[in-house]
Amino acid sequence: MNKHKQNYCRIYDDLARQAASWRSAWKELGAYLAPTRGFFEENFSNRGQKIDHRTLIDSDPLLAVEVLSAGMISGLTSPSRSWFALEITPAAAREVPGAREWTHSVKERLEEAFAGSNIYAALHGFYQEIAVFGTAAMLLEEDGKELLRARLFTAGEYVLGCDENGRIDRFGREFFLTPNQMAAKFGLENLPPQLLRAVQDGKDTSWHRVRHLILPNPACDVRYKNAAKMPYLSVYFTPQGEVLKKGGYWEFPVIAARWEVKTANDVYGKGPGWKCLGDVKMLQKMQKNKLVALDKITNPPMMVSSGVQGEVNLLPGGLTRYSGAADGAVKPAYQVNVDLSALESSIEKVKATIKAQFFADVFLMLSTQNFANMTAAEVAERHQEKMLVLGPVLERLKNELLDPLVERSYAILTRRGVLPPAPQALQGLSIGVSYISLIAQAQKATGLAALTQGIDFASRLAAVRPDVLNRVDFENALEQGLTMLGVPPGVLKSRAEVSAGADRAAGE
Repeated sequence: MNKHKQNYCRIYDDLARQAASWRSAWKELGAYLAPTRGFFEENFSNRGQKIDHRTLIDSDPLLAVEVLSAGMISGLTSPSRSWFALEITPAAAREVPGAREWTHSVKERLEEAFAGSNIYAALHGFYQEIAVFGTAAMLLEEDGKELLRARLFTAGEYVLGCDENGRIDRFGREFFLTPNQMAAKFGLENLPPQLLRAVQDGKDTSWHRVRHLILPNPACDVRYKNAAKMPYLSVYFTPQGEVLKKGGYWEFPVIAARWEVKTANDVYGKGPGWKCLGDVKMLQKMQKNKLVALDKITNPPMMVSSGVQGEVNLLPGGLTRYSGAADGAVKPAYQVNVDLSALESSIEKVKATIKAQFFADVFLMLSTQNFANMTAAEVAERHQEKMLVLGPVLERLKNELLDPLVERSYAILTRRGVLPPAPQALQGLSIGVSYISLIAQAQKATGLAALTQGIDFASRLAAVRPDVLNRVDFENALEQGLTMLGVPPGVLKSRAEVSAGADRAAGE
């Protein structure tokens, strides 16, 4: 027992030491770009956090973060439109009767579960976290009422660890509970003696630290269904190492993503906030200087003659008595000549740089674009360059956010028995995920343009040699084109259905 206590504390402390070198940067990023986020040593549970408005004068950087977050929600994981599709692998199995309908039905159940939970609200904060701090994490758990429940964490609140391949597979956090809350969560029989006495004596006003670790289970054995043998171990314990509760997960329940990593060994990532922090500081400094200049223009430092009688009255219409010569008794100490237009121009340039770092122009363009009135070639031409810039980031988000989100949700809903049973012919086959969001379509626009140009080229050649069209698989081209456009697979009939329809028509 003592060995387990010591190991859990040591594992958590090791993860915390790795995170310690990042905390100062996270704290500074939070102060300038996300004043309501971040949880650090001086914070305490359930206490308000003061915002330093002497540091944060211009809120434009915060707006740029909001635009990126809203753009990622609407462009990548929109709650108002389909953003993913399920596909049977291998591809030949998709022609099995009922296969397309089944995958479409499963996708709809997943979308209903997402819409009925707090996942989209958590994703909004997730995108803010990853934009500012470079790393974001949330816990996706099974919920008895809503099927799924996400818990978002903020920078400084959690620690992470990676396996030998750079994939995040360890998670730890420290949080606070009162004695009664601990009794309700872990059971009276599992509380240490001092906490048990606090519950029995009715002393429920104090907060106590609790640590939570989720990590690969060295005793994993999938032949058994009990929590102690699950692939991932979940342990709650006190900072002194007293175990409060043990459990397990079939999948790693923490969805943690990095915007980008500098080296393969980095556990935490760096995002747009890291790149433009200097610009944000410069913007706040320039705004302070502008306010000082305006103050000096409207209320300049004054020079008062010795002949002034009594106090100087600087109020509008105020009188100041003076017994000296005719020249002014009260006048500005020096002339303030500030080129405010040049200062404003410089400020706007800095703001534009900050917005560009947060891809505000990309997301605003995508949100206002009318794809229905544009050809594929036009979409590709307008978005190809900007999508190339976002490409590596989106690929990492696909691997570290979207894939784990869909796969973990699918596994939970399967265990709950709310997904329709697969046709017998599909039993044991794998299911893949493809993405059909607005951003995914913009990325695929180049491929769609190439497809349509190729078909157009073949059609022109057919005017000279009609037999060249025999080389073109129009059905495959149609399927690929509709997939790029994000059209639901149920719209297309399977090849077997088309063949059967042709046979019936021939028989008539």
